[in-house]
Amino acid sequence: MANDTTAAARSAAPATSENPSTPEIPSTPETPSTSGRLPLLALLALATAVFVTSLTETLPAGVLPGMSADLGVGEAAMGQAVTVYALGTALTAVPLAARTAAWRRKRLLLTSVAGFAAANTVTAVSSSYALTMGARFLAGVAAGVAWALLAGYARRIAPPHLQGRAVAVAMTGIPLALSLGVPAGTFLGEAVGWRVAFTAMTVIAVALLGWIALAVPDLPGEAQGGRAPVARTLRVPGVLPVLAVTFTLVLAHTVLYTYVAAYLGHRGLAGSTGLVLLVFGAASLAGIWFTGRHIDRRLRILTLAGTVLVAVAAAVLAVPAGGTALVLTAAAFWGFGWGGAPTLLQTAVADAGGEHADTAQTLLVSLWNAAMAGGGIAGGVLLDALGAGALSWSVLVLLVPVVALVAGARAHGFPARPATRR
Repeated sequence: MANDTTAAARSAAPATSENPSTPEIPSTPETPSTSGRLPLLALLALATAVFVTSLTETLPAGVLPGMSADLGVGEAAMGQAVTVYALGTALTAVPLAARTAAWRRKRLLLTSVAGFAAANTVTAVSSSYALTMGARFLAGVAAGVAWALLAGYARRIAPPHLQGRAVAVAMTGIPLALSLGVPAGTFLGEAVGWRVAFTAMTVIAVALLGWIALAVPDLPGEAQGGRAPVARTLRVPGVLPVLAVTFTLVLAHTVLYTYVAAYLGHRGLAGSTGLVLLVFGAASLAGIWFTGRHIDRRLRILTLAGTVLVAVAAAVLAVPAGGTALVLTAAAFWGFGWGGAPTLLQTAVADAGGEHADTAQTLLVSLWNAAMAGGGIAGGVLLDALGAGALSWSVLVLLVPVVALVAGARAHGFPARPATRR
């Protein structure tokens, strides 16, 4: 999740009558395309990297019973595999981004994908709970590198007027992982064992290494000393509101999503969990498609509308009565509202950060994963203390400040007028 639009403008600006001294640079693996069209093959490779990142994080939830039995620990302990992954990302994203700022972008992306291949391989063969958790932490570290990079990479290889759409294409990997990857991994785990599911993730990562090497343009890293300090970035108008919205919105989503199976069991709909997640994932795909179509002109409206849709879904789920049809309707609202959130927030923080966009993007990655870890813990506390019915009400409470923050950041962060990108 990082970028540098100023550097992109310098490296990709074509010759024009207003800029006659800039020679036209042919599109090569070393330079972004200047054709005015999206480089779809490269963006789809980035989307696959997002898919690998998201599925590696969430796959343990689908194969939890098998992992728990094989490693000889309880399901609650095994469930911490997701928390450890998120902590690995939250704790290392900022320092690693600073240490690797000067690396060329393709080298850094290949390194992170290789990290996923190694971590999933260790997970697949491990017979030790401690070793498995160590591998999950390593996967989280690789995710921190990837998330601090992917959105910015997508923006920098796209024409300026299509940067938001480029991020939307790359982010399709998230709903695809949720709607197709997790169910497929769960089925594979039940049919032939959870270790095969993680081995399949390694195979995908290795194939992706070749795809990236062939299709993704290389871009330079930052000049020595080019990355802004965290304190200076936080003082840039608009950055802090976007980060606050990110943390609170992700926290609200995670509180309910992590324990959706428990919530559905509370409603007497335990057998519908797969269907509900499928509807959520399909609606997320529709949401990210819609976001990609309009983000470059209506980022503020889309952010407000998406938050309101998630709130409507939470309100519907808070109603104690109602059967499967009502829950599926709520899942559709939730998915459509949530689907575009990663794209919207990454674009907002990059636009707000300006020349400090890389650092702002890295801070967003850390807060996003801290919110995921916090949501898992907070949801568990709510579940034990107040029961599953409290989960949807907590989402509603958390979304109130999100709407207020987005509405208030009219000048910076979520501006009323579209950002001007060069």
